[in-house]
Amino acid sequence: MTHVLALDQGTTSSRALLFDLQGRIQAQAQQPFEQHFPQPGWVEHDPEAIWATQLDTARQALAGRRPADVAAIGLTNQRETVVLWERASGKALTRAIVWQDRRTAAACQALREAGHLDFVRQHTGLTLDPYFSATKIAWWLQQHPDWRARAERGELAVGTVDSWLLWRLTEGRVHATDVTNASRTLLMNLHSGAWDEELLRLFGIPRALLPEIRPSAADYGHTSLLGGSIAIGGVAGDQQAALFGQGCTQPGQAKNTYGTGCFLLMHTGERALPSEHGLLTTRAAQTGAQPQFALEGSVFMGGAVVQWLRDGLKMFASSAEVETLARSVPDSGGVIVVPAFTGLGAPYWNAEARGAILGLTRGSGQAQIARAALESIAFQSADVLEAMVKDASAAGIALSELRVDGGASANDLLMQWQADLLGVPVWRPAVVESTAYGAAALAAAQAGVTLAPASSAGRRFEPQMARAQAAERMAAWHAAVNRVL
Repeated sequence: MTHVLALDQGTTSSRALLFDLQGRIQAQAQQPFEQHFPQPGWVEHDPEAIWATQLDTARQALAGRRPADVAAIGLTNQRETVVLWERASGKALTRAIVWQDRRTAAACQALREAGHLDFVRQHTGLTLDPYFSATKIAWWLQQHPDWRARAERGELAVGTVDSWLLWRLTEGRVHATDVTNASRTLLMNLHSGAWDEELLRLFGIPRALLPEIRPSAADYGHTSLLGGSIAIGGVAGDQQAALFGQGCTQPGQAKNTYGTGCFLLMHTGERALPSEHGLLTTRAAQTGAQPQFALEGSVFMGGAVVQWLRDGLKMFASSAEVETLARSVPDSGGVIVVPAFTGLGAPYWNAEARGAILGLTRGSGQAQIARAALESIAFQSADVLEAMVKDASAAGIALSELRVDGGASANDLLMQWQADLLGVPVWRPAVVESTAYGAAALAAAQAGVTLAPASSAGRRFEPQMARAQAAERMAAWHAAVNRVL
């Protein structure tokens, strides 16, 4: 067995990457799929498109290789997105509701007003927000009483995208999820690692719908759909997989993934630290019996801001062109973009906030807006890290650097701006496929094979801005955010 296959199911595309045991990518394939926006604030995916693209990319990545050469498959996925399907046929009943979807904002607010927020935080480490899975599932059952009846009879299954893919890969033999994905549903007790009966009652969700919760490195069955039988040995939500893939397995180690959104996690070891600054306490990838925890903050609009410049404002044809446009001016000219298109995540958690471009003058043009949009990604991430450092320092945990990955981390201008705002070095590895590598490493651990650590080569961005100047820039950003809250 000379390879490990990683399936990376993301928000806008499905990918498959084949690693050799030296941690090098030997083959990869990627396919986008359609995004559906049926109403303002609603975001949906076709589960069959997710499955078809993921299966096809896996077959492409394995083309010309024997399944017997693959030690195991690791699966990583967009989190909080949920799928509802029929057990007998294996077919989805409706489109998946995506993590970005805000249709349940009113339901979350009603639960807050009813006084359930503290209870939810204590049991899950999360907050009441449409971002998480429980209110999405509850919405389906409220809209379709017949689905609730079928769910209670055990005819239906629900799960995050990992569960959906596991069901299809194993042809209905495995309905499971891992602790990292389960910890994002508002239904798992953070401390016990089991579905919480009080939470199930609060959200009105039948236990019969839900998958079995397993460690991140565990036996998830086999698939025979890739030319032969291959074990599935690792599952983790994309951000916890990236944390593991970046080698952040000790307290105080942190990473930021710059994808469609930005997701910053700090490992806190075996301690579940409650946040006093608007962050989430979540499970980290688990390879043994001992639970692992992390602090997390989410930025809803990361690379999606660049996509908006490209597709919405038609500023350029390719996202890679944004850095050239932004570098054509020395600064943003006072322009600040607050990309609250779907509300604001940590540390604000305001689902009703909406985006704005502030500071416009007659001298403002596309270049200034492009630069301000890039800067907004770093500003939002700096907000999260500042809150994280405060929570961690209270527990005696310190941060020395930030490790980065994801598509937008390839942007040197953004990474330098991030280091300047944070005042700590930003480390970008030469291979930024940390999410897929993390999934592969989890699967390798379960299979009993050794996957070499990710390459130590890369680039380190040292802070160059005076701290007083950075503080001024952050103050201007906070003033802009206050305008949209």
